[in-house]
Amino acid sequence: MKDVLRILISPVVWLASFSAVYALHGFVCELDPGNSEIGISWIRIVLVAAFLFAAALQIVLLTLMYSPRFGSAPGFARSVSRASGWVGLVATVWTLFPTLAISTCAG
Repeated sequence: MKDVLRILISPVVWLASFSAVYALHGFVCELDPGNSEIGISWIRIVLVAAFLFAAALQIVLLTLMYSPRFGSAPGFARSVSRASGWVGLVATVWTLFPTLAISTCAG
């Protein structure tokens, strides 16, 4: 059972972070708090922080997959859990990158 958890944790965390960041995007755009004292939009600051948190969480999970204490025993489960960790990290960066690269709110 632990091997199934190790295999699925990164994609599940990606799914949760994807949903949370874009829900946060919609919520913050609806509030429209304006600019901060440093001239950057609060929306941009919040979204960059959420992106960095999600990416850092995936990096921690990937590091745990490679650690002897939390990683799987050598074999199929170890290979698949590590590959799944990389997939979770790449998916997080790829799907949340638009929050950094494009304008925050339309209209």
